[in-house]
Amino acid sequence: VQLQASGGGWVQTGGSLRLSCAVSGIQIELSVMGWYRQAPGKERELVAAITSGGTITYEEFARGRFTISRDIAENTVALQMNSLKNEDTAVYFCDARRMGYDYWGQGTQVTVSS
Repeated sequence: VQLQASGGGWVQTGGSLRLSCAVSGIQIELSVMGWYRQAPGKERELVAAITSGGTITYEEFARGRFTISRDIAENTVALQMNSLKNEDTAVYFCDARRMGYDYWGQGTQVTVSS
């Protein structure tokens, strides 16, 4: 199982980024797919998740600004991030949870500054 996150980078405050997670070895439609982030000195936290049935949840800080989506045909999961704030700076990871086991990607750095 491999998860490859991409799309991170530097963006100005208020800007947008789109992260993508390419998944192999596991079917995303049978998994709970999540985006997490970890800022320096902080614990990893959930950003958004989509269940196998398509139910989507967002953490409070992401609601209204971030959108998680999946492309079952391409076996990818995306995170569209708008109105980015400096405090969104973190390494973003994608995760696939299947039968109680978590598979993690390597993370992609997102840096937001003015």
